[in-house]
Amino acid sequence: MFLLTNVMDHSLDDGYAEAAARKAEGAGGLPRTLSGKLGLAAGLVLAALVVTVGAAQARVAAPVVAKERQELIDRIDRETASADKLEGSVDKLRDDVSARQREALRKSGAGDQSELVGLLSGAVAVHGPGVKLVVNDAKEATSGGNGDPRETSDFSDTGRVRDRDMQRVVNGLWESGAEAVSINGQRLTALSAIRAAGDAILVDNRPLVPPYTVLAVGDGKQLSTRFQDSVDGLYLHALQENYGIRTSISVEGDLRLPAAPSVIVRTAQPSTEKTEKGTS
Repeated sequence: MFLLTNVMDHSLDDGYAEAAARKAEGAGGLPRTLSGKLGLAAGLVLAALVVTVGAAQARVAAPVVAKERQELIDRIDRETASADKLEGSVDKLRDDVSARQREALRKSGAGDQSELVGLLSGAVAVHGPGVKLVVNDAKEATSGGNGDPRETSDFSDTGRVRDRDMQRVVNGLWESGAEAVSINGQRLTALSAIRAAGDAILVDNRPLVPPYTVLAVGDGKQLSTRFQDSVDGLYLHALQENYGIRTSISVEGDLRLPAAPSVIVRTAQPSTEKTEKGTS
């Protein structure tokens, strides 16, 4: 009976009772003493002051930031326009130099010989029958996945076309009888270089974007057959079979290749100095 009476009289735990009493006395946790209320008020005033000062500074600094941003944009626009103007001047001078070089080549020879020199040197634009060869990366390399080049340290196990692959393609076309070759509209000469810079392929220091369209002027059917039967043609076929590199070749009736942007003319002259050899 004593136990039942105790449970009836003390139905709540003492801790709950104390917490309820503190809640009733504290009025929701707010301080009841004067010093506590003053401290709370000072904290609220300080927080409001900080927010107000920050907003005022942001409002004052906003026009300055906007002005600096606009000045930077204007400077970028001016420098971009200046760079475009200089690039246009470079292109104009390059075309003038190329025209003078072509004129010098025409004057240096006679008849068909000068035209042949201009053709072989890449100094003049050409057109005629030939082949069109398109080389592109594998689908896995262009869409990510396991062939993503960022997942590997080199091109060895990916479906990316390398600079060495394009070198072999171009050399194979020359060897098969091509008279003029271009890649993505860029004319190749005997001094052209195909190199790599990171993931990009450079032709004469100009980056190319796949697919790589190679145009070769020559006897179309014979050039196509010789190239596909050559070592470099078989190498390209192996790339297609093993790495999924996409290729297509077609015979074209009339291809137009531009002149090389700049042809360096080098001449050699016999030395006038006589070398004296001692006799023993």
